[in-house]
Amino acid sequence: LARSSRDLKRIDLVKVNIDGSTQVLVEERSNVYQDIKKPLLINNGTEFIHWSQRDGWGHFYLYDSQGNLKQQLTSGSFNCEEITGSDMAARTLYFTANGKEQNEDPYYLHHYSVGFNGANLKLLNPGNFDHQVDVSESSRYFVNNFSRVNSIPEIALYQSNGKKIMTLEKADLSLLFAAGYKFPQPFKVKAGDGITDLYGVMYKPFDFDSTKTYPIVEYIYPGPQTEAVNQSFGRSMDRIDRLAQFGMIVITVGNRGGHPARSKWYHTFGYGNLRDYGLEDKKAAAEQLADRYKFIDINRVGITGHSGGGFMSTAAMLVYPDFFKVAVSGAGNHENNIYNRWWSERHHGVTEKVSAKGDTTFTYQIDKNTDLAKNLKGKLLIATGDIDNNVHPANSIRMVNALIKANKRFDFLLLPGQRHGFGDMTEYFFWKMGDYFSEYLIGDSKIKEVNMMEINREIPLSR
Repeated sequence: LARSSRDLKRIDLVKVNIDGSTQVLVEERSNVYQDIKKPLLINNGTEFIHWSQRDGWGHFYLYDSQGNLKQQLTSGSFNCEEITGSDMAARTLYFTANGKEQNEDPYYLHHYSVGFNGANLKLLNPGNFDHQVDVSESSRYFVNNFSRVNSIPEIALYQSNGKKIMTLEKADLSLLFAAGYKFPQPFKVKAGDGITDLYGVMYKPFDFDSTKTYPIVEYIYPGPQTEAVNQSFGRSMDRIDRLAQFGMIVITVGNRGGHPARSKWYHTFGYGNLRDYGLEDKKAAAEQLADRYKFIDINRVGITGHSGGGFMSTAAMLVYPDFFKVAVSGAGNHENNIYNRWWSERHHGVTEKVSAKGDTTFTYQIDKNTDLAKNLKGKLLIATGDIDNNVHPANSIRMVNALIKANKRFDFLLLPGQRHGFGDMTEYFFWKMGDYFSEYLIGDSKIKEVNMMEINREIPLSR
């Protein structure tokens, strides 16, 4: 089992004996929080494979049952993700990793094998795509599902040594293309430091005209456990793609302090600054794209997100009030001192204090959006479900209260009977968001019309 200090700077991998006694097998120590994965027991429990970021990247280590390190199995400037299988006879480990292949998006996942002696690291599914694999129980075969946001998905069957057996299926998108669909456009920009590479995707209207100018809207999620950037083609792209069809350029882009699939430094960049850490990069990305593409109007910038993205989009309006003009913020954790331990405390950090009597207390304080309510200049729509059991509605209500006390005009949408994902009111919220950006970024919407005819067209008529 794993046991940790509350601040996650100390994690021990512990063996518990039948008589209840314990033995520490591995000690992990860090000056920021740590991630941990379940170890793989091999060779009848006499060895195990442990995942660690101790050298700044996620890698695998082979230990004996007494906690003695036998071999570091992988190393280098890339991230190992999940163990997918093993071959004890061949003393081989199978796993997924990203960031190893040159001239690829570092988020693209691949399947690899490596010997228990750390030798013969082999790429099993080459190709400049994001790969999702499903490995057979025997580890002799795997199914490889691969695509990019701008490619047609394919599925193929492989042997464990990486030899392709057959193509199983290739998606048919002909009807989608016939309807006028165009793939989104991946891009790369620099972070606010001018050094770190950030990766994103740009979505355009179906009738895009490069001689015209368009407002730009950023769809965001700050991490640190993930980023709102799609790597592969799939249905999760639909709401971002649909939002662009109102007549806007919509982008998603990473930020320092985001996805754990990069280096540990990248992942923990926001430690101790959980409100503002990603905002500079969002601003820098939009500015660089506007310099690169004349069809982007940098004077009309919107931002939207849900949950952590709701928190971040409101923060963007308050930290950079002259840059971000419009925001739609859904279910935001605007005051992280009343949010949960897993997201807020873990990723921001907590201070442990021991009194002279030996009593231990923990304190942490994360900068709140409500503290900056006086900074609001643009148009802001805050939305929440009234029975959200993830981000408590009090987060949004406190934000509303702060804006009222600051004498600000804004909009607030309460979705009755809805939890964190907005349930059967998700579509209503989408069109409300579309109206809001259309009105205040484009200047042309149906926001003053009572009936949402777009939704009504999709509702089957009762007989």
